[in-house]
Amino acid sequence: MSDLSYLSSARYGKDAVRVFRVVREGPTHTIVEYNVKVLLEGDIDVSYTEAENRVVVATDSMKNITYYLAKVSPHILIPERFALHLGTHIVSKYAHIHKAFVDIEQLRWSRISVGKDGKPHPHSFLRDGDEKKVVKVEVDATAGKDGIQARVSAGLSDLLVLKSTGSSFTSFIRDEYTLLKEVDDRIFSTSIDLTYTFASISIPPPKDEVDIPCLCLFDMADEYSENTTLHSFTTLAEHFEQATLYKMAQQIITDNAGIQSVTYALPNKHYIPVDMSYIGVDNMTPAKAEVFQPVAAPSGLITATVSRK
Repeated sequence: MSDLSYLSSARYGKDAVRVFRVVREGPTHTIVEYNVKVLLEGDIDVSYTEAENRVVVATDSMKNITYYLAKVSPHILIPERFALHLGTHIVSKYAHIHKAFVDIEQLRWSRISVGKDGKPHPHSFLRDGDEKKVVKVEVDATAGKDGIQARVSAGLSDLLVLKSTGSSFTSFIRDEYTLLKEVDDRIFSTSIDLTYTFASISIPPPKDEVDIPCLCLFDMADEYSENTTLHSFTTLAEHFEQATLYKMAQQIITDNAGIQSVTYALPNKHYIPVDMSYIGVDNMTPAKAEVFQPVAAPSGLITATVSRK
């Protein structure tokens, strides 16, 4: 059997580590909630091929390291930086572990505004949307003493948007399989998934495990990307989803020098006009269509990556 196969790759770790952190600055608190996944690569082949656990960092240890750094890391409020800190800590501590892959999903919390002036409350929060910030970091210590290379991508998932006009679907291929009618005006709704990838970064061998570069680029891109996506979705005159996607991605690359590529996935959320012609009511003409049936599936899916030249 051994002559017919070999272990070509191996990666293991801990998934779904739930972390909630309160940062207190006097009476003002800031909170973050993360779902964290940590996977490791390195000299771990014998744990698979020879049932030898002496090279295995327990996944429970990965969970405990995550909680420890959530307590002590100065980077906890910025998921990109925290993921870098976590990955760097692990590959620095365990010499036989050469790569760490850290994924973070940040749940949305916003301050509650109170009073007539709508002042943000210092320690009360609400979940005001289902969208999530998503971060993926690969920390590569293969070069050893020459330092650590890291690749970072971030973005959004499940950002549900809708505009009630300004979209059409016409001039597509028609053949014997085509039942769909052309529409000059329709509801355009999608649940946006956005991923933007930064240029690779170098992290010098750390004097301590908190020595992560201060990359303000992460903060700027995080603040900017959702605003750009929503503004572009709202204001672009393009009627076709592919063209809208392309324009949104171009805008993010234009305005963020450190971003190398942008990927959007736009699954359609269909709203079908209800046919009331059987009772003499016109609800099918685009200008008179006002009652719709939301349809979850099947749905179209538009996706593309736009990269910097």
